[in-house]
Amino acid sequence: MTQIFRKLLAQRGLSDDFLYPKYEELFDPFLMLGVEKAVDRIGRARDAGEKIAIFGDYDADGVTASAVLSEALNYFGCQEVRVFLPDRFVDGYGMNDSAILRIQEYGATLVITVDNGSGSEGTIAKLRESGIETIVTDHHEIPEIPKSAIAVINPKRRGEKYGKQMAGVGVAFTLARALNMRQNDGVCDGQEKWLLDLVVIGTICDSMVLRDENRILSYFGMLVLSKTRRIGLRELAKVAGVSLNKIDTHGVGFQLGPRINAAGRMKSADLAYNLLMSQKRSEALVLAQELEALNQERRRIQDEASKEIEQSYNADERVVVVNGEWHEGVLGIIAGQVVEKYKKPAFALTKVKRGELKGSGRSFGEFSLAEFIQANRDILLTGGGHAMACGISLKTSELKTFKKRVNDYYDALELRDQEKFLERATDVTLDDLSDISEELYDEICLLEPFGEGNAEPLFEASLLIKGKRILKDRHLSLVLADDKGNEIKMIAFFAPAEWMELSTNMRILVQFSLSKNEWRGVTRVEGAITRLKQI
Repeated sequence: MTQIFRKLLAQRGLSDDFLYPKYEELFDPFLMLGVEKAVDRIGRARDAGEKIAIFGDYDADGVTASAVLSEALNYFGCQEVRVFLPDRFVDGYGMNDSAILRIQEYGATLVITVDNGSGSEGTIAKLRESGIETIVTDHHEIPEIPKSAIAVINPKRRGEKYGKQMAGVGVAFTLARALNMRQNDGVCDGQEKWLLDLVVIGTICDSMVLRDENRILSYFGMLVLSKTRRIGLRELAKVAGVSLNKIDTHGVGFQLGPRINAAGRMKSADLAYNLLMSQKRSEALVLAQELEALNQERRRIQDEASKEIEQSYNADERVVVVNGEWHEGVLGIIAGQVVEKYKKPAFALTKVKRGELKGSGRSFGEFSLAEFIQANRDILLTGGGHAMACGISLKTSELKTFKKRVNDYYDALELRDQEKFLERATDVTLDDLSDISEELYDEICLLEPFGEGNAEPLFEASLLIKGKRILKDRHLSLVLADDKGNEIKMIAFFAPAEWMELSTNMRILVQFSLSKNEWRGVTRVEGAITRLKQI
């Protein structure tokens, strides 16, 4: 083991148990509150031949969770199971009267939510009044348990000791394991492991902390994903240009995930669900190509929005509020891009109907969007979310007032040095490049998959620019050298304009992660730049 990697493990408090987790060390699923009741009720539904409705969500977590539970119920012996996914543009998030109508028309007597339901007491009560019982599986905040539900499985329940950071798909998988154990005399027969390809996608895409139980699920999920049986995922990987047998965090989070999410953002989440469940290559290919087209459209809208925002950007705003004629499914991404580019909280708004704007907000640090909404409901039609992300709607006539209110509110907080919350700390500072090697790169790969709570390691060094190229007018490629003459190639994707002005023989302090480039039989370790400054 290299000295640098040993130092990195010590800094993070990691051991061989983290590097080489054991599947058998997953907790007993029946330890999670509500699981026993849920399995008993599902068992009665199976024995009586009841129709079961799974009500999911339109993002990658909700879609994968729906697929996980659907397959688990089928394996358990439930014959009548149908998945219902909300329409972002008609239904919004979570259960509502439209969901009740569809579930009633199907004839279900049992509803199981995935990735939602914790705040749906009113809808669950209406379902119960009509003779339909509900099991909630969710991972969102749950200030009060829905009393009308017959079972509530949520790691954030008060008194829950199972773990707090599981994604919606992780909760669905916990229930799937419990059903498998009930089916097989108290032990899992191994079939449930084939669901882990879906679990890792939903877990990474929902930015869950990849420690403890999530470390085990994501580690083995990557192994299963690399040899997935799902025709749909294999076809999606092809159109995305991803090699599944070499899949990594980037492939999941920036290639597969956005294409799955594009369905719910741009059209209908059913497209993504049908892809995951497809049994025919011809069907899967068509669906994968449609998701690719939707993702391309999503990117086009983002690029256009970015150009519009750049032209109208007001540097005096502490909270950036932008509006344009943009697809509402992309507003959250646009707001996130503004935060990333301008290092300020942001709202992105679009007109959805005459006289009304709908928007998404993104924040960081100590500025809570949820608290701002609570203090300014008088100028909002709707508003909800949490500290770092929210959704709102308001009258177009209130836009000017909204901009002033949110900036005045921010100023009143007297926040200082907020950009520090957007910066990643360096893991290891290097005196030179002599310790950068394939061996070190391969050791770092043992930490995969990367994500919240297990970030990709970052290095920092003072280096001299020996060569420079600008690629496609937006990427910066540098050849850097230390004082001993060791060289390394690094690239900065979508580099800021000021970085493009750097020239050879300048000395820079550069922060970077490691990557491996294989070309014509030659392998070399390179760097991906995350931060730099001239010194």
